Amino acid sequence: MSMASGQFGAPPRNGVPQGLALFDGSLRLLASNARCQTLLGLKEMEQPGISLGDVLGLLAWRGDLGIGEPDELAARCLAALTCPVEAVERRESVAGRMLEFHAWRMPDGALTVSFADVTERVVAETELARVKLTLEARVEERTAALTRVNAELEIARAKADAANLDKTRFLAAASHDLLQPLNAARLYTATLVERAGGTELMGLAQSIEASLTAVEEIMAALIDISRLDSGALTAKPAAFPVGDILKKVDVEFGPLASEKGIEIRLVGSRAAVLTDRLLLGRIVQNLVANAVKYTRPGGRVLVGCRRRGARLRLDIIDTGIGFPREQQGLIFAEFSRLEQGARMAPGLGLGLSIVQRLVAMLGLGLELDSREGRGSRFSLYLPLARNPSTAAPNAPATAAAALDLAGLRVLCVDNERAILDAMGGLIGGWGCEVRIARSLREISRDGLIEGWMPDLVLMDYHLDQTSGLDAVEWLRQNLGGHLAAALLTADRSPDIRALAEARGVAVIMKPVKPAALRAAIGGLATGRAGARTRAE
Repeated sequence: MSMASGQFGAPPRNGVPQGLALFDGSLRLLASNARCQTLLGLKEMEQPGISLGDVLGLLAWRGDLGIGEPDELAARCLAALTCPVEAVERRESVAGRMLEFHAWRMPDGALTVSFADVTERVVAETELARVKLTLEARVEERTAALTRVNAELEIARAKADAANLDKTRFLAAASHDLLQPLNAARLYTATLVERAGGTELMGLAQSIEASLTAVEEIMAALIDISRLDSGALTAKPAAFPVGDILKKVDVEFGPLASEKGIEIRLVGSRAAVLTDRLLLGRIVQNLVANAVKYTRPGGRVLVGCRRRGARLRLDIIDTGIGFPREQQGLIFAEFSRLEQGARMAPGLGLGLSIVQRLVAMLGLGLELDSREGRGSRFSLYLPLARNPSTAAPNAPATAAAALDLAGLRVLCVDNERAILDAMGGLIGGWGCEVRIARSLREISRDGLIEGWMPDLVLMDYHLDQTSGLDAVEWLRQNLGGHLAAALLTADRSPDIRALAEARGVAVIMKPVKPAALRAAIGGLATGRAGARTRAE
């Protein structure tokens, strides 16, 4: 039990810091120490024989037992102190000090009471409680603020995701809607170039074709950068023969290099690598395109592979303009072009930036060595697959490009009439027998395949009623599963390319490069033409 006194002194430097008082069974004072007398401030505590009730009465009249009737307060405290169990109570005096009482009842009825001045401790406890309440309030405030910020971040993230989705959709639309007319223009221009050979219009036609090529490269680079920024590209590693990449290089760049008077040489490999096939193809495509672009007529480009321990090194080496060592760090910056390269070929300076970001995404190694005026070497370090392919290296496909296409039956399907007309004129100029349609419904309505078996079909991916891949499946069900097919699309999504390859359909990107298109048609038709010849 605790009570408080009106006057308190400092505890003695020596001796017991608590006040002690002993009462007999009749609750009369037997003895008390000096500290007890100082704490209570009662001279009566110096004389044995005073009753506990009288002591409490004096304290109550002085106001040390709180507010109320003194007799009632004294009686209440007496009952508390003389209870059978230990009692502990605190009382604040009119002087503002806090005294803590402990009372123990002895077996013979005697009572021992100790007194201690706990003012400082009570003040500390009160301050601690106040700090705790303040801290809890601050924690609640900070928690509420954090919850609010998290909610705002979640809203911002949702908006960002929606913006990225909108951006991805826009890019898909841009890939198709913006590149479609460019594709038609490229096809018309290619026809014009072929027909203007040897005339005064040849130079004009070639200039138009070069301008369209520059526009195509710029648009393709911008779309790739946007897809990287929006997170639309994701890596899907798988084991595949690296020779597949080299074959595509030959098909796409062989005719272009030949037209420019550049020798392109491929060194095949039996090795299989473990990475994303489509993204690796995009990296190699950009590097080879740069090599061809910045190599003068009469130069050479080498694309080949060498084993280096547990990795395969894929080299793209050219005899082009090269660049100084101190400028090598600049070539990977977006929209950065070296002066000599800018004078030699148009562009935005995004190709190598795309390469660097794709290399980082796939976790590959990239090494560069270049000498100004002598050429450059870009080396990709690829992880080898555990079970490499034992097939022979892919043979160059240049023979397909030179194949005589006369009499080849080709079905072209595209929902754009301008593209169909341009495609028909171009392929027809190569001696092919061409039939065109805008949809499966038009093929059925006009009876285009009644009594006429195409050797291959060139199918647009974005048709009005269905996808080009589903249209190819329909044709194969009606004409036979052996029908060779190529999907023409401006959509650079790896998913579409993977789905097409899974169905045995080649992919030709729009805008179509005429030389690459001819090589692809020759390669697709070789097996079909041979089978038809044997059947006849």
